[in-house]
Amino acid sequence: METFERFRKQHTVVLTTFKRDGTSVPTPVSIAVDADPTKGYVRTWSTAGKAKRIRHNPRVTVAPSTFRGRITGAEVAADARLLSGAAGDHARRLLRRKHPIMHGVLVPLGHRLRRYETQHYELRPADV
Repeated sequence: METFERFRKQHTVVLTTFKRDGTSVPTPVSIAVDADPTKGYVRTWSTAGKAKRIRHNPRVTVAPSTFRGRITGAEVAADARLLSGAAGDHARRLLRRKHPIMHGVLVPLGHRLRRYETQHYELRPADV
């Protein structure tokens, strides 16, 4: 089974979500990998396009990338699941620990100022 171990030190990945017509939409996002390497975590806000696409189709792909989204390696097929409660808090802590400035200060502040509802997603490798 594929794991997210190779993304443990990766700061940015391209998360590709899919529209209803099957068109892929790649977006660079920050990732944090749990102690269990079969789980990765990302965050966005509730009205973002990727959140809407994930609600419709939880199948995504994840690929290592530069900060600007240029893919630098092979992608992994995954399933995304919206988290809430303690699981969402766990994802928030992991992202904040790995990206202290971006996810400890900037993203939460930006979401609060824009009155966005922050959502955390768990990624698991898909059984292809």
